[in-house]
Amino acid sequence: MRFNSLHQWLEWQESLNPKEIDLGLDRVKQVLDKLNIHFTCPVITVAGTNGKGSTVAFLESILNAADYSVGCYTSPHLFEYNERIRINKKNINDQVLCSAFEKVDQARGDIPLTYFEFGTLAAFCVFSDHQLDAVVLEIGLGGRLDAVNVVDPDVSIISSVDIDHTDWLGSDIESIAKEKAGIMRPDKPVIYGSLKRPASIDDVAKETQANLIALGQDYLYQCIGDDQWQLTGLNRYDNLPMPTMKGAYQIQNAAAAIMALNQLSDRLPVDAAQIKQGLQQASITGRYQCLQTAPEIIVDVAHNTQAASVLCELLNQQTVEGNTYAVIAMLADKAVDEVVKIFASNIDEWFTAGLDVPRGLASGLMAKAVKENLANAKLSAHETVEEACEHAVKKAQPNDRVIIFGSFYTVSQATQYINGLTFG
Repeated sequence: MRFNSLHQWLEWQESLNPKEIDLGLDRVKQVLDKLNIHFTCPVITVAGTNGKGSTVAFLESILNAADYSVGCYTSPHLFEYNERIRINKKNINDQVLCSAFEKVDQARGDIPLTYFEFGTLAAFCVFSDHQLDAVVLEIGLGGRLDAVNVVDPDVSIISSVDIDHTDWLGSDIESIAKEKAGIMRPDKPVIYGSLKRPASIDDVAKETQANLIALGQDYLYQCIGDDQWQLTGLNRYDNLPMPTMKGAYQIQNAAAAIMALNQLSDRLPVDAAQIKQGLQQASITGRYQCLQTAPEIIVDVAHNTQAASVLCELLNQQTVEGNTYAVIAMLADKAVDEVVKIFASNIDEWFTAGLDVPRGLASGLMAKAVKENLANAKLSAHETVEEACEHAVKKAQPNDRVIIFGSFYTVSQATQYINGLTFG
């Protein structure tokens, strides 16, 4: 084996390809062919700008409630790489990962895989070594040229489309939607989970002869009071419980997951009771997650305008008596100015920080974005997320709220810091 520890493997993978992101399927397909991996169980692929992780969580939880053995591949991770590959809701261990990396390394020859491609192929190796009833794959970036797309899905889901990753996917909604629609396959169902549907989604579905099943056109959901909702589509489900994950948009993600499973009812039948159980047990780290109370401390990985708008809506719904303080740190290639503007009337004081990671926005530029876009904003600028959290938490009174967001890196660093504190 080339390396004995997971840390060594990951460090080496980061230097294998000079490009952090190198879109295209040729390299991955060559290695996959050498690995001779073919899934016989149903494969569900999930793409989208926002809502991918939650949709995967609903699929995983419902299938788990139905006693199916399910493998899930997601990215990025928050705390440890092992989070990316799960079997029956459990992260795989270092030994299994290293063994999978070795298989990929042996098969690739001199093909310079990226960090993401290496991990994707390792996930396929892990899943092929287990007797699984279903595999759920989350697209990392875009769809058409993402490494995950080398596997043909039986059902695909596009949760939503908004402006993000413009350097790779295009500068407008239609271009980005076309890239995400690249996961469609001929004669296979694709669920589109948002009411705002770009024309290119329909265009690609027609070109590929995929079976498009769209929210508002082929299925509908409706809230019944504050604690129930119903879904009408291929089947009708009444008295569904609200997901435990916060936000009305989670019903949208849950509905897409249920519609996808309906398309696999001949191979993976699930009943209404199992769906209800799965909705209540589904969870995902870092999405409007409350870490502490009095003061309330919430983390959210929102890092684009669509996710920021959803977060802003949640802040308006979940009011507090006192002030709301924001800790923000973002990547430089995100729509930083636009995200900041969305919170103009929600934040009483900003605590900015830099991210010392690839593509991270420097602390001075993060502070500048708040100053220039919110003229009257009260601002406290800091070098690191930990420092920003320290000052925000110190200032917050029991009836105040601290919201920490902007990136997966931000949430990861903040959560580790907050969880190390003792609140009395």
